[in-house]
Amino acid sequence: MKVIKRNGSEVVFDIEKIVAAVAKANDSVEEGLRLTPSQINRIAQFVELYCQSMNRSPSVEEIQDQVEIQIMAHGAYEVAKHYITYRYVRSLVRRSNTTDEKILSLIECCNEEAKQENANKNPVVNSTQRDYMAGEVSRDITERILLPADIVEAHQDGLIHFHDSDYFAQHMHNCDLVNLEDMLQNGTVITGTMIERPHSFSTACNIATQIIAQVASNQYGGQSISLTHLAPFVDISRQKIRKIVEKEMADIGATPDEEKLSALVETRLREEIRRGVQTIQYQVVTLLTTNGQAPFVTVFMYLNEARNEQEKRDLALIIEETLLQRIQGVKNEKGVWVTPAFPKLIYVLEPDNITEDAPYWYLTKLAAKCTAKRMVPDYISEKIMFRDKGDCYTCMGCRSFLTPDRFTEAGVGNIANAGNYEPGKHKYYGRFNQGVVTINLVDVALSSAGNLQKFWEIFDERLELCHRALLCRHERLKGTLSDAAPILWQYGALARLEKGETIDKLLYNGYSTISLGYAGLYECVKFMTGKSHTDPEATPFALEVMQHMNDACKKWKAESNIDFSLYGTPLESTTYKFAKCLQKRFGIIPGITDKGYITNSYHVHVTEEIDAFEKLKFESQFQTLSPGGAISYVEVPDMQDNLEAVLQVMKFIYENIMYAELNTKSDYCQCCGWDGEIEIVEEDGKLVWRCPQCGNEDQDKMNVARRTCGYIGTQYWNQGRTQEIKDRVLHL
Repeated sequence: MKVIKRNGSEVVFDIEKIVAAVAKANDSVEEGLRLTPSQINRIAQFVELYCQSMNRSPSVEEIQDQVEIQIMAHGAYEVAKHYITYRYVRSLVRRSNTTDEKILSLIECCNEEAKQENANKNPVVNSTQRDYMAGEVSRDITERILLPADIVEAHQDGLIHFHDSDYFAQHMHNCDLVNLEDMLQNGTVITGTMIERPHSFSTACNIATQIIAQVASNQYGGQSISLTHLAPFVDISRQKIRKIVEKEMADIGATPDEEKLSALVETRLREEIRRGVQTIQYQVVTLLTTNGQAPFVTVFMYLNEARNEQEKRDLALIIEETLLQRIQGVKNEKGVWVTPAFPKLIYVLEPDNITEDAPYWYLTKLAAKCTAKRMVPDYISEKIMFRDKGDCYTCMGCRSFLTPDRFTEAGVGNIANAGNYEPGKHKYYGRFNQGVVTINLVDVALSSAGNLQKFWEIFDERLELCHRALLCRHERLKGTLSDAAPILWQYGALARLEKGETIDKLLYNGYSTISLGYAGLYECVKFMTGKSHTDPEATPFALEVMQHMNDACKKWKAESNIDFSLYGTPLESTTYKFAKCLQKRFGIIPGITDKGYITNSYHVHVTEEIDAFEKLKFESQFQTLSPGGAISYVEVPDMQDNLEAVLQVMKFIYENIMYAELNTKSDYCQCCGWDGEIEIVEEDGKLVWRCPQCGNEDQDKMNVARRTCGYIGTQYWNQGRTQEIKDRVLHL
C-alpha cells in the first residue's frame, strides 16, 4: 500500500511510523494516562486496515485523522490532545510557506498527484512544470487573498469544487467558440504581425493552427472551430489551380475538354485539401501551448452550416479527408500508427447524412469506421438539438454549451464588433464561458442523513455557496482589458474591441455563459432512495434534483442578467478528490463512498448492467436538463468488424439524444508490439497499467488512449479515475 505525502510524492505505507508517532505523544503525558504498548499496536493495526478498505492510496492527513479517532476511542484523551497539538504546531510551520515544497516536488518529478492531474499533460517536460509551478503560486494567492474563506474551506472539504483555481489569479476565462470565419475572412493579428485573408485552402489551414495555438495560450478551457469556416477557401484554391492547369496545358499545346480539365483540377485540389487537413491534425498534435499541453480543440463538422450547395460539397470534401486521416491516426515514437487525443471531432447527424439514400451517407459510414477505430467523432443530433435549443451549434471543447442566442432578440446588436456579424442572425462563434463551480450532490445527501426536508435545506445552502463562488469568477473577469489577450478580444477570436477597452459588456445579456456544475447524481439518489436513479421509483427524485438546480440558475439569471446554466461536470482529477473528501467526512458507506471515484454528472453508474440503447434513452431526459453542457456515452467492445452496429447506434442517437459518443479502446505496447487492450491490475495496493503479453508496466513504453470525460486522455490518470475506467462494463 502506498501513501500520498503532503507534497504529492508517494511512499510505501509503514505501520511503524504510526506506532512511533503515537508512542511519542504517549510518552509526553503522565504515566497513569498512557496507553499500553498493545493498545498502541492495536491503534496502528486498525488504521492500517481502515486505509486498506479505501481501495486507494490514503493521504498522510487521512491517516493522522484516523489515528486521532482511534486514540480517543481508547479513552486516552490526554494522549489525543498532545497528538493533536503536535499536528497543529506542524501545520503552522507548513503554513508559513505553502508552495515551496510542492513546487520542488514538481521539479523533481516526484509529485504523484501532479503526474496524474491531467490526462493530456506530461508533467516531466519543462513547459508543463512551468505551468504547474505558476499554478501553485496562483492557487496559493487565490486561497489566501482572492476568495472568501468559506468558499475556500468548502472547496478544500469537497462540498464544492472551484474549478481551475490555478488560473484564477489571472483574468482568464474558461472555453469558447472561436470566430474563425471572421479572422480568416477579415484578417487578424498574431504576435504583432498582420495576417490577411488567405488565398488558398492550405494557407487558411496553416493560419487556423496558429490561431488555435494562440487562443489556447490565453485561456484555460477548450475551444472549438468549424470546418465550415475553411470551406470557402476550397473554391478559391480550385479557381487558382484551374488557372495554373490551363496555363500548363497552353504551354504544351494541349486542349483537353472541360470534363478532363475539371478532373485534373479536382485531383490537384484533393491533394491540397489533404495537405491542409494534415497541417491541422499534425500541428494540433505536436504543438505545446504555454500550459504544457496540446491545444484542447474540437473540430465541428456540420454540413447544414454551409451557406450554399457548392460550399456544402466542398465542406464534404474537407470532412471526408479529416475522417480518413483520423482513421489512419498518427505515428508514435516507434513509427506505429496510434490514436491521438486531439483534435476532438464532432459530426452532426442530419437529414442529408442519416439514411442510406441520403447524399452524404458515405460520410456517415466513414464516421462510423473512424469511431470504431479511433473513438471519434462524437455525434450531435441536429433533430434533438433543434428541439431542445432551437439552433444547432457545437459545444466549447468537450461538452460546455452556450445558451441559445438571446442578445440578438434583445436588440443588443454587434457588441463584439465582429467583422462577420449579420443583423437578425443568431450568433454563437465568438462567445465564451466565464467559468465553472461544481456542487457535490453526494455530500448534500450524506449531510442530510437521509432526511428529505434537511436535504432540500442543505441543497439550497450549497447552491447559494456555488452562486457566490460563481459571482467571484464573474467579478474577476469584470474590468479585464482587451490588452490582456489581444488575439481574443482585439483581433477577432472572440471580439474586436479597442485597445484599453474592457470586456465587461460581453459578460451580460447572454453573450457569455457561466456554469453551475454538478456531480454524483447516482450516489445522491442511491443514498436518499436506496435505489439507482434508473429505477422507475427513484427516477422522479433524480429529475426533481435536476430541475431544482435549473430553477436556481433561472433565478440567478433573472437577478443579474448573467447567463447561469447547469453543466454536467466532466470530472477528471476531481472525481478522486470528491471521493476522498466523502470518505474523510462520512467514512466508508457501501455503494456510496466505497470507491475512489464518484459518478460523472447524471451518468448511469459505470458498473451498472444496461443496454446501450436503453442507456442513451434514459440519459437523454437528464441531458435535456443540463443545458449548459453534457455528453452521454456507451461503452463498446472492438467494433471494427461490426460497423453496422455502430451505424445503428448513430441512428438511435439522431432520434433520441442530442450529444453522445461511443467508447472503445486503442492501445499499443512499445516493448512487444501488443495492440490489444492494456490491462489495469492491482499491485501493492495501487492500480497500474500492464501489457498482458509481455508484462510491461513502463507507461513511457506504451500508448494508451481512453475516453476520460468527453475527451480522450493519453497521459494516464489518477487512482480514482483509473479505478473508474477499470470498473466500466460494456453496454453493447
